[in-house]
This record gives sequence, C-alpha cells and structure tokens, in this order.
Amino acid sequence: MLSLATMTAVTSNDAETPQTGGDTEPASDQLTIASALQAELFGRSLMLATAESLTGGRLGDVLSAAPGASDTYLGGVISYATEVKQKILGVSDETVEKHGVVSAECADEMALGVRNLTGADYAVSTTGVAGPTTQEGKPVGLAFIGVAGPHGIHSRRFHFDGERAEIREKVVKAAIDLALETVRADQ
Repeated sequence: MLSLATMTAVTSNDAETPQTGGDTEPASDQLTIASALQAELFGRSLMLATAESLTGGRLGDVLSAAPGASDTYLGGVISYATEVKQKILGVSDETVEKHGVVSAECADEMALGVRNLTGADYAVSTTGVAGPTTQEGKPVGLAFIGVAGPHGIHSRRFHFDGERAEIREKVVKAAIDLALETVRADQ
C-alpha cells in the first residue's frame, strides 16, 4: 500500500507530465458540432454508434460529453488492434490483405460492423495513422472516416498535419462533421 507521501509524490510527478488530449475536456467546437449531430438524431429518434481505431475512444468521449448524449449515442467499439477489427467488427481478411487497415474499405467495414453489432441507425468509424511513424507504408496524418446508415455506407479520406494528439483531435472533429453531414443529407 502506498503511503500518503508516496501518493503525493506520484500526484506531483503526474501533474508535471504534459497532457496530450487523452484526459482533456472536448474542445468547444467539438462539443458544438456533437450537440448539432445529437439534435439532428434526436429530432428523428435515431441512434448512433462508433467504431474507433486511431482515435482510441476519443470520439465516443466527445459524443458522450454533449448534453443529451444518452438519447442518441449507443456506444462504440475501440478496435485498435487488427484482430479486434476482424473478430468483433467483421473486417474481412481480404480487406486487410488487399487494402490494409488504413483504408476506405476498412473504415466502411468498421462502420457497418458496429452498426450491425449495436442496431444503431447510423455508425461512424475512424482509422488511420496518428504517428509518430508510418503504418502499412502510409504517411502520418492519413485518416479514413466511414459512415454507415440506412441509405448505405461511404467513407472519406483525410490528411491532417500536426503532432499525434492534434491529428487525433482533428479526426474526431472530422468524424462528427461527416456524420452530421450524412444524417442531414438523408432527411
């Protein structure tokens, strides 16, 4: 058991460690668009789910931070490892072998997989390379966001500049934007 002096030292050391986005509150622009997405979903009695890779749960964190989240957000799957993408979300071996997990095809299958798994009306997925190094020969900052809904599945390719935490935050915002755009277009 840690003594109070040890706990204080640990707390003191932790406080000096710079935060990189994992334990921070969502930025106000993220909350604004998350609230707009939830209003669109709520107004039509629709539910949303998420499948995340490079955002590591941050997308779900932002969506659940907006007021009224329980009325529109079912939850999600953090599928950081390829095996989780395949076993839980149903990403095919062929997709992984032919296109890789950093691909539009993978983003589409992740979104469809979590939509089927949860019964959500819409699902949004994130996959890509946050860095600091390349993955599958693909550059840092490359991201794919997929959206599955009642009218089909589509994904969009993005490339963001910045450090790892910045890239992840930009992907979260882009994912919410794309989900909102899709829901509005489906009216």
